[in-house]
Amino acid sequence: MKNLSIVLLLFLVGFVTQAQEKKNKNAKYVTEVNGNCEQCQKRIQKAAYTVPGVKSASWDVATHQLNLIINEEKTTPLAVKKAIAKVGHDTDEVKATAEDYESLHHCCLYERN
Repeated sequence: MKNLSIVLLLFLVGFVTQAQEKKNKNAKYVTEVNGNCEQCQKRIQKAAYTVPGVKSASWDVATHQLNLIINEEKTTPLAVKKAIAKVGHDTDEVKATAEDYESLHHCCLYERN
Protein backbone atom coordinates (compact mmCIF):
# COMPACT_ATOMS: atom_id res chain seq x y z
CA MET A 1 0.00 0.00 0.00
CA LYS A 2 2.86 2.37 0.86
CA ASN A 3 4.50 1.68 -2.52
CA LEU A 4 1.25 2.43 -4.33
CA SER A 5 0.97 5.76 -2.52
CA ILE A 6 4.53 6.69 -3.49
CA VAL A 7 3.95 5.77 -7.15
CA LEU A 8 0.71 7.76 -7.21
CA LEU A 9 2.42 10.77 -5.62
CA LEU A 10 5.25 10.67 -8.16
CA PHE A 11 2.75 10.39 -11.00
CA LEU A 12 0.82 13.44 -9.75
CA VAL A 13 3.98 15.52 -9.29
CA GLY A 14 5.08 14.66 -12.83
CA PHE A 15 1.66 15.52 -14.22
CA VAL A 16 1.46 18.88 -12.43
CA THR A 17 4.99 19.80 -13.47
CA GLN A 18 4.21 18.99 -17.08
CA ALA A 19 0.97 21.01 -16.98
CA GLN A 20 2.73 24.22 -16.00
CA GLU A 21 3.57 26.29 -19.05
CA LYS A 22 6.91 28.06 -19.11
CA LYS A 23 6.44 31.81 -19.49
CA ASN A 24 8.51 33.73 -22.02
CA LYS A 25 10.33 36.78 -20.68
CA ASN A 26 10.64 38.29 -24.19
CA ALA A 27 7.41 37.30 -25.92
CA LYS A 28 6.63 39.18 -29.12
CA TYR A 29 3.10 40.13 -30.11
CA VAL A 30 1.57 42.22 -32.89
CA THR A 31 -1.91 43.62 -32.54
CA GLU A 32 -4.07 46.18 -34.31
CA VAL A 33 -4.86 49.46 -32.54
CA ASN A 34 -7.01 52.21 -34.08
CA GLY A 35 -5.63 55.73 -34.25
CA ASN A 36 -4.73 58.45 -36.73
CA CYS A 37 -1.63 60.46 -35.95
CA GLU A 38 1.62 60.88 -34.07
CA GLN A 39 -0.29 62.20 -31.07
CA CYS A 40 -2.17 58.88 -31.03
CA GLN A 41 1.14 57.05 -31.34
CA LYS A 42 2.52 58.74 -28.22
CA ARG A 43 -0.68 58.06 -26.27
CA ILE A 44 -0.87 54.38 -27.31
CA GLN A 45 2.79 53.69 -26.55
CA LYS A 46 2.62 55.55 -23.23
CA ALA A 47 -0.45 53.52 -22.20
CA ALA A 48 1.31 50.27 -23.11
CA TYR A 49 4.35 51.18 -21.02
CA THR A 50 2.16 51.77 -17.95
CA VAL A 51 1.59 48.00 -17.80
CA PRO A 52 4.27 46.25 -15.72
CA GLY A 53 6.12 43.72 -17.85
CA VAL A 54 6.00 45.67 -21.13
CA LYS A 55 9.55 45.89 -22.43
CA SER A 56 8.88 47.45 -25.84
CA ALA A 57 5.87 49.06 -27.49
CA SER A 58 5.98 50.55 -30.98
CA TRP A 59 2.83 51.63 -32.84
CA ASP A 60 2.98 52.37 -36.59
CA VAL A 61 0.72 55.21 -37.76
CA ALA A 62 0.35 53.85 -41.31
CA THR A 63 -0.39 50.21 -40.52
CA HIS A 64 -2.05 50.63 -37.09
CA GLN A 65 0.09 47.72 -35.87
CA LEU A 66 1.40 47.71 -32.32
CA ASN A 67 4.54 45.61 -31.87
CA LEU A 68 5.03 44.49 -28.29
CA ILE A 69 7.70 42.69 -26.35
CA ILE A 70 6.41 41.61 -22.95
CA ASN A 71 7.46 39.49 -20.00
CA GLU A 72 4.70 36.88 -19.82
CA GLU A 73 5.55 36.27 -16.16
CA LYS A 74 4.30 39.79 -15.40
CA THR A 75 1.58 40.60 -17.96
CA THR A 76 -0.51 39.47 -20.90
CA PRO A 77 -1.37 41.01 -24.27
CA LEU A 78 -4.95 41.43 -23.00
CA ALA A 79 -3.77 43.58 -20.08
CA VAL A 80 -1.95 45.87 -22.52
CA LYS A 81 -5.03 46.10 -24.76
CA LYS A 82 -7.17 47.07 -21.76
CA ALA A 83 -4.73 49.85 -20.84
CA ILE A 84 -4.81 51.17 -24.41
CA ALA A 85 -8.62 51.08 -24.51
CA LYS A 86 -8.70 53.15 -21.30
CA VAL A 87 -6.98 56.01 -23.14
CA GLY A 88 -9.55 55.91 -25.96
CA HIS A 89 -8.15 53.57 -28.60
CA ASP A 90 -9.92 50.42 -29.80
CA THR A 91 -7.85 47.27 -30.21
CA ASP A 92 -8.71 44.08 -32.05
CA GLU A 93 -9.98 42.59 -28.79
CA VAL A 94 -10.92 45.45 -26.42
CA LYS A 95 -13.01 48.47 -27.36
CA ALA A 96 -12.70 51.85 -25.64
CA THR A 97 -15.74 53.17 -23.85
CA ALA A 98 -17.65 55.95 -25.63
CA GLU A 99 -16.56 58.35 -22.90
CA ASP A 100 -12.85 57.48 -23.31
CA TYR A 101 -13.11 57.68 -27.12
CA GLU A 102 -14.86 61.05 -27.05
CA SER A 103 -12.18 62.48 -24.75
CA LEU A 104 -9.62 62.16 -27.58
CA HIS A 105 -8.45 65.27 -29.42
CA HIS A 106 -10.58 65.93 -32.54
CA CYS A 107 -7.78 64.92 -34.92
CA CYS A 108 -7.46 61.59 -33.10
CA LEU A 109 -11.09 60.55 -33.58
CA TYR A 110 -10.83 57.56 -35.89
CA GLU A 111 -13.70 55.79 -37.64
CA ARG A 112 -15.12 53.19 -35.25
CA ASN A 113 -16.54 49.86 -36.44
